[in-house]
Amino acid sequence: MKNIDITNPEKLLWPKLGIKKIDYINFLYKLSPYILKYSKNRALTVIRYPDGVDGKSFYQKNLPKYAPDWVKHSLDNINILMWMGNQAALEFHTSFNTLDEINNPSSLVFDLDPSKGQTFNQVVEVALLIHETLEKLKVKSYVKTSGATGLQIYIPVGGKYSYEEARSINEFFGVYFSKVYSNKITIERLVKNRNKKLYFDYLQMYRGKTIISPYSPRAVENAPISTPISWDELHKGINPTDFNMLNIIDRLNKIGDLFDSTDTEIQDLDFILKAINAD
Repeated sequence: MKNIDITNPEKLLWPKLGIKKIDYINFLYKLSPYILKYSKNRALTVIRYPDGVDGKSFYQKNLPKYAPDWVKHSLDNINILMWMGNQAALEFHTSFNTLDEINNPSSLVFDLDPSKGQTFNQVVEVALLIHETLEKLKVKSYVKTSGATGLQIYIPVGGKYSYEEARSINEFFGVYFSKVYSNKITIERLVKNRNKKLYFDYLQMYRGKTIISPYSPRAVENAPISTPISWDELHKGINPTDFNMLNIIDRLNKIGDLFDSTDTEIQDLDFILKAINAD
């Protein structure tokens, strides 16, 4: 492991919780096996907060000129992760595909985004309705918190489908759910026209776009983590703040990584493409 000079180690990054930069870097070190598992060989965008979560922030998609030559555009190893931590990169957003020859998404992702005024319980309700339908279709899905107010449903396909095919499938589901549950779900992009319905975002998953990576921290005051959860947990009821920097390591030690097979599992969704083409 490379020697990295930690600048301003006592700087508070999450003031409410008293988390200093040195604490954060130690946390990243402990969580690195999980963060790196889902960020390795993927395009990376970070959000940096030089003065902590209460200060100004900016997106960083390209490496700064002062970055060491061993720092790459993807979060491939612990050295890069530690360097990013020292740069006060508090969120890690990664591409839907790995940087290989196929360049197809590893999973289809349904991004469930609540409208202003909606509760997290309403997001949970919609996610469970979607899961019920997917189970009837014998489509295996996984769910994680966004770390903010939404949930994200992953359907592993192992790069089987192009982005165009994957988006067609996502749009098919989005249109279907917005019709069957028209009082709960919308695919309307304009926030003002959503009428306090949950937004099923099928457009986010595309080439060049990114999503918050599993196990990435979020830059809000209670330091939540974007956390894979079980469908049983969702049925019983959760709050996104249940999973945070103070307890995620204990959780992983107890139950392990619930997203473990999402990057290797391949599912056949040809029957949905056939239905789309038949229309």
